Amino acid sequence: MLREAKYRLKLYVTDHTLRSRQALAQLQRLCEEQLPDRYELEVVDVLTCPEEAKAHRILATPTVEKVLPHPIRRIIGDLADIDKVLAGLALHPLKPVKDE
Repeated sequence: MLREAKYRLKLYVTDHTLRSRQALAQLQRLCEEQLPDRYELEVVDVLTCPEEAKAHRILATPTVEKVLPHPIRRIIGDLADIDKVLAGLALHPLKPVKDE
């Protein structure tokens, strides 16, 4: 039996700003709906971990980085458009995205 792909994502945020909280909520919802039990999500605050942000060349927040599987892909900014996020990060959902 084939094992489902496991995605490792990092969300880079700036402190607990409204924009950062919205990005986190949107990404968590997307992952739970589209990638249930197939993802790991790490949140990195660039103010408390500036060396990590610098090492990964994070210039703006919020930024989502798909670390695994390769290749690494990134999306910067608003995560409201689920189709764009899925396509931009090359994520493969279990079920089709519903039209709202």
